[in-house]
Amino acid sequence: MTTLTITAKGQITLRKDILRALGVSPGDKVDVHVLPNGQVTLSRSRRSGSIDDFIGVLHDKATRPVSIDEMNEAIAAGWAGEQ
Repeated sequence: MTTLTITAKGQITLRKDILRALGVSPGDKVDVHVLPNGQVTLSRSRRSGSIDDFIGVLHDKATRPVSIDEMNEAIAAGWAGEQ
C-alpha cells in the first residue's frame, strides 16, 4: 500500500512507480471513480478516437525534420493509442 500526502492546495503527487503501473506519462489523462464506500479507483483514460484526441498528438515530439514514412507511423500510433 502507498500513502500519499495531500498538499495545502488539496493536491496529491503520484509516485513514478504508480504512474508506470497505470501506463501514463505527463500529459495523459486518468479517470477517477468515487465509490459509495469512500474508496476511489484510478485508471488510465482511454482515448475516444475523436479528432480532438488526434490534434496535437505530435506536440513536443518533433525535434528534427522527419520523413513522410515517419509521420505516417506516428499518425498510426497516435490513432491506435500507442503514444
